[in-house]
Order: sequence, then C-alpha cells, then structure tokens
Amino acid sequence: MEKGDTLYSIAFRHGKDFRDVAQWNGISAPYTIWPGQVLLMHPSEASRKPRPTTEPVRAVARAPGRTASASRAEASAVARAPVAPAAAHSASVPAAVDAVPVAGEASVQSPTPPPAPALPPGGSRRVSGIAWRWPADGTVIKGFQSGDAIPGIEIGGRAGSPVRAAADGVVVYSGNGLVGYGELIIVKHNDDFLSAYGHNRKRLVKEGQRVSAGQVIAEMGSTGASQDELQFQIRRNGNPVNPMDFLPAR
Repeated sequence: MEKGDTLYSIAFRHGKDFRDVAQWNGISAPYTIWPGQVLLMHPSEASRKPRPTTEPVRAVARAPGRTASASRAEASAVARAPVAPAAAHSASVPAAVDAVPVAGEASVQSPTPPPAPALPPGGSRRVSGIAWRWPADGTVIKGFQSGDAIPGIEIGGRAGSPVRAAADGVVVYSGNGLVGYGELIIVKHNDDFLSAYGHNRKRLVKEGQRVSAGQVIAEMGSTGASQDELQFQIRRNGNPVNPMDFLPAR
C-alpha cells in the first residue's frame, strides 16, 4: 500500500465501496486505519451479514499519522454538514483482493486555504439527487472506457487552470499516493457517489473539508500525466460510471 492512505483511497484504488471495506474489516465511522494494519478486500465468513444501503454517520477516514484530536475535529465537522440523499445501491464490484497492509505516515503536501467559491460557466444537471457541474473548462480529449486502468474522462487545459468541485461534498482524500493519478483529490457527495480529480499541479483543499459545487479545489497540471489535463471520475458504490451521463450538456 501507499503512504498516507485512508480507507476511502484504499477502497477507491481497488474499485470497492468504502462501506463494504469497512464492514469486512469491522471498522466503524470515522473509519480510522493504522500503520501496519492489514485490511481484507473481500468478505470473510464473519462479515457476510448484509449492510444497510445507507449509513447515518458521514465522517471521513483519518489518514495515518494524524493526531486523534485532529481526527475528532474533522469527523465532527463532517458529521454536522448536510449530505445529498443516497441513490439505490447497485452494480457488482471487481474481483476481490485477499488483503492489503496499511503503510505508515506520508509526507503529504500542505494544502493552502482555498479561494472563494467560483461557479464555472454553464448550468448544472441533477442526476441521482445530485446537482452536477463541469469540473473544468476545456475540451474532453479522452472519453470514458470502463475497461481502462484509470476509468474516467480527460479534460485538456493549461497548467494552473482552475479545477472545481463537480458537486457539493466532503474531501475524503487529498494526496499523491495513488499511482497514475498524480496529485489527487477525492470528494464524497453522499453514501453512494464519489468524484475524483487527478493530475493536479496543486491541491487547495484538505481531508475533512466541506466543498461546494463550483468551488476551486485545485490547479490543473500534469502530475502523473504527459500533458496538462484533468482526469475526472465519478464512482457509484465504488464502481466507475461515465461522467458524461451526469454532467450537463455544453
């Protein structure tokens, strides 16, 4: 595993629903994991009891190395924030991985305070109870292919161009520990939907932070890529879906 992982980033890397990973390992909110801990990535006999479709607690995982007081403060802030209604649980997950160890503390880039929210041009589109907006200006230079190792769309642009939250949510990962994504941000919108923003030049938000649709959360870049672009994903219950089915027409 990579340094600085959270339960959300581990589930994201393996194409799993974070709620399933938490259940299989007997981890309850705020989904704290520890250096050296080994996580099962498939259900054991003791964890096969079906989980509820939604969960009342919406706290984020604490990255290894954070203090307990910081974790409690972030979890409290997230628990107070309203989250959009959850969609129905559906779709299967990829083939299981036996178990993964949790690495130690990362040397994570210190994010700077985000600028004031700025709405992108164009409107929004409500799908599955969430109002989605385009995360960046620019042309889609690569469409969605479900079989890709990094399944999403790529939006071309210039270094430093604003990357915006596609919908209201909470940042559950801000780091560079997922190979192929460069500087990556993952936002949780509700219990079923996450969105991911990769190849950034600079991350402007930190884990546990509440963000609004259209808020600038990063600067476009080429980390982990051969050109300046945004690699954008939407995941439903851990499974990649085509962002074009959610974003408004241009």
